[in-house]
Amino acid sequence: MAGSRPESTGPVSPGTPPAATPDGGPTAAGPSPTGRPSTAGDVAAAEAAVEKDIDIARIARERDDYLDALKRLQADFENYKKRIIKQQTEHLERASESLVEKLLPVLDTFDLARQHGGEGLDQVQGQLMGALEKEGLERIDPVGKPFDPNESEAVAHEEGDGGPVVSEVMRTGYRFKGKLLRPAMVKVKG
Repeated sequence: MAGSRPESTGPVSPGTPPAATPDGGPTAAGPSPTGRPSTAGDVAAAEAAVEKDIDIARIARERDDYLDALKRLQADFENYKKRIIKQQTEHLERASESLVEKLLPVLDTFDLARQHGGEGLDQVQGQLMGALEKEGLERIDPVGKPFDPNESEAVAHEEGDGGPVVSEVMRTGYRFKGKLLRPAMVKVKG
């Protein structure tokens, strides 16, 4: 039938415009921006494209947020590793310092024994001092040098000319890794 309306394929609610006019004119959605008639399919495709763009932007934001969180987590973990290594190193240094402090009376006993004619102790004392020196122990030997109260304790004094000079060491002082472990007990002249 020419000029008659196409038959509907389903029920149409009252007040619902047809999907397209019989002459191919604009639908209820109106003309498209290009001037061509738009159809419900074009509108749906445009809405789908906008939804897709919104989803892509949301996913990109989530990706960026996760990437930032990952970078912060990696930085925190690197800082944690550095802190643990530093703590372990400090703990080992304190432990070795404690051991060396416990051995100082043994070294003092060696010194006293040698002063009183103890024979055969030189080699043992040399080996012990060699091992401790490798770990960072060093003797403070201020004899003949100006008195330094930062490294020596003056326990005796004798008259002399000039400024105070260490004349005798009563007990050896030690440094461990550059840090004063025990000051030397000395007799000062001057």
